[in-house]
Amino acid sequence: MLLSTHALTGAVVGKTFNNVWIIIILSIVLHYIIDAFRHGEYLNRNSKLNEFWKVAVDIIIGLAILGIIIYFSDLSQIKTRNVLIGTFFSMFPDLLTFLYWKLNFNFLKKSFDLHAWVHRYPPFSKGRDWNLKNAANDIILSLIAIALLLL
Repeated sequence: MLLSTHALTGAVVGKTFNNVWIIIILSIVLHYIIDAFRHGEYLNRNSKLNEFWKVAVDIIIGLAILGIIIYFSDLSQIKTRNVLIGTFFSMFPDLLTFLYWKLNFNFLKKSFDLHAWVHRYPPFSKGRDWNLKNAANDIILSLIAIALLLL
């Protein structure tokens, strides 16, 4: 899934629950659940660090949408904090994957293996190519998350 999708769904968890530990746990679990859906990947096996601008754009888009929603809503300071905690921890498994994949932090291998296991399609397969068919779930989940954040 796109980091934007993870960020928005984690924000919904943060908006819905008040207990920080529940927000953290559910945001991480939700990350793995939605990663099981078909989705495209914009990085591939040969991606170099200089291609990670795509990740930055993805995060910026998600955080911009979230920032606009927070700015124009009447969320309390606590609720805003919870939304941001949900946002961070919903993207956290991808951070761990990056640290293992590109920086060789070998102590994260089990996390990497779990992340790879939950994906329906193997890394860099046709089922994870970047195209509209594979992006449909990202689009649908992001729109649902935005709608829930606006309610």
